[in-house]
Amino acid sequence: MAQMNLIHALNSAMDVMLGRDPAVVVLGEDIGYFGGVFRVTEGLQRKYGEHRVLDTPIAEGGIIAAAIGMGVNGLRPVAEIQFADYIYPGYDQIVSELARLRYRSAGEFFAPVTVRTPCGGGIRGGQTHSQSPEAIFAHVSGLKVVMPSNPYDAKGLLIASIEDDDPVIFFEPKRLYNGPFDGNPNQAAVPWSAHPLGEVPEGHYTVPIGKAAIARAGSDLTIVTYGTMVHVCEAAARGLGLDAEIVDVRTMVPLDTDTICASVARTGRCVIAHEATRFAGFGAELAATIQEQCFWNLEAPILRVAGWDTPYPHAFEWEYFPGQARVVRALRTVMEAG
Repeated sequence: MAQMNLIHALNSAMDVMLGRDPAVVVLGEDIGYFGGVFRVTEGLQRKYGEHRVLDTPIAEGGIIAAAIGMGVNGLRPVAEIQFADYIYPGYDQIVSELARLRYRSAGEFFAPVTVRTPCGGGIRGGQTHSQSPEAIFAHVSGLKVVMPSNPYDAKGLLIASIEDDDPVIFFEPKRLYNGPFDGNPNQAAVPWSAHPLGEVPEGHYTVPIGKAAIARAGSDLTIVTYGTMVHVCEAAARGLGLDAEIVDVRTMVPLDTDTICASVARTGRCVIAHEATRFAGFGAELAATIQEQCFWNLEAPILRVAGWDTPYPHAFEWEYFPGQARVVRALRTVMEAG
């Protein structure tokens, strides 16, 4: 076991797979010599060479197209899109080609491509470096969509994604790269050594895709969330003294409805939280699923806490971010209802 932050855990996952499977290749903008803008791929090109860790032009459509071709021809590419905000030039390739390849070929062809990309705000990146587009990809049949909240899950889920024969869109909350974040913009970075989930095995292991985790057990109500908001919600519940159960979704697709609905059925109350904009966000799918399966167990309406329905602002980043205060208001409302 080793103490790792999210960056180290993701780097370790790719290091393990590059060493374990000669079919694994990593490609993206500045990921080789430079080690990536967040240093997630630091040292991999020096260790495995330029033919396994490839620097690409600034052409997201080309990165995805090349990865599809590699996957069809027997490789297992891990393509990095430098920011989730830049993934849209490759969206047509992902949706029209990558996601549908197995279906349109009646299973004759498949492309085991993992697309890694940093998402979310918290670094004062403004509207073009802070987006959380997970719901857009969760809507596309044929894709798996993953977003970890801690180093242990990040490494295990990334290894599982690389080994999966289906395409995976792997979102990495950039605000968690260097340590947990509880939603306080003035919070200093807390080293993962102070956080129990910083303990990460150094070798190969997997965390199953399609399985949610109980990040915090409780009985008063259920908070369903993922990514950065797992830590924000935990801090909000702790501050209120609530015995809240927090379900970390981990993978949007496939969605572990059994774990989510079992928790809500037990507590009878539910708050859903995510950083992305509220309207048609992934929280709407979660709310609909919980309403359909847990209607007779609910003692209060389901509430959502999310980003505002505007572009992510630069000057008012922390007014946009759904921090502890907004989560606390929702928790109080749900607890006082019914």
